[in-house]
Amino acid sequence: MRQKMFKRILNISKDYTFLLPAGLFLLVFLVYPILFNINLSFRDVDISNLIEGERQLVGLTNYITVLKDPLFLKALINSVLFTLGTIIFSTGIGFAFALYFNKSFPGSKWMRSVLLIAWMTPIIIIGTIFRWILSGENGIINDILMNIGFISDPIYWLTDTKTALLSIIITNIWISIPFSMVILLSGLQALPSTIYEAVKIDGANRFQQFFHITLPLMKPTLLVLLMLGVIFTFKVFDLIYIMTAGGPADATQVIPFLAYQLSFGMYRFGEGAALSNISFVLIGLIALVYLYFIRREEVM
Repeated sequence: MRQKMFKRILNISKDYTFLLPAGLFLLVFLVYPILFNINLSFRDVDISNLIEGERQLVGLTNYITVLKDPLFLKALINSVLFTLGTIIFSTGIGFAFALYFNKSFPGSKWMRSVLLIAWMTPIIIIGTIFRWILSGENGIINDILMNIGFISDPIYWLTDTKTALLSIIITNIWISIPFSMVILLSGLQALPSTIYEAVKIDGANRFQQFFHITLPLMKPTLLVLLMLGVIFTFKVFDLIYIMTAGGPADATQVIPFLAYQLSFGMYRFGEGAALSNISFVLIGLIALVYLYFIRREEVM
């Protein structure tokens, strides 16, 4: 009896040993940094006591300081505008491309591959290219607009507080369109063709098919895309850093970049950690909203 029990435990332990490397990886590179960041957010930490010295426990002081900072509200508003602007247009344009490439025509696969270049290109390259395109002195956008007579004087897109955030949003839309197209195209290709054949017999035109068949059936895919898009866009840091570094005059300041500045620019590590945790909570709330809508769809 004992031998059988021992063999059973040994077999079970062998199965779990395959999970050990992945478990250790998650503990070291995911769980430990999160716990360390949470602990850091409740302490007074600066450059003098980051490695050695006493880190005084200050409770919620860092969180209160961050929330009372006027720059936090501006960063939050910019993050919301940046996320909404990117999601709305990238999803709409990506849906149009997905509908187009869902049809079979010569060269469709090749054209689809070309569109994916924007998604596969490193952000540092895209940011640098768009900095040149949107340059006020020798940018190609100003050159085109002035040649067609749309503007008479060059627009300094990235150094003007009125246009800087808009320029970042346009750049991120360009990056996000291929991702939206791929997700939506996979959803469209999974739809049963028999439904469309039936409604065609009933006399439904293309607009009626889209609004009464395609959109309702695409709701789960759209919800997945919106959740992933919001999470990916809300935490964008590298594009902001390359193109404007939060300027001019904090016009493109967003929460991830503000957390970076607090920690590695002002060396207020406790406040930076607190802001990172606030951002994590906001993304968690978005995930809960997504789960609510998914559960609602399953019930219906």
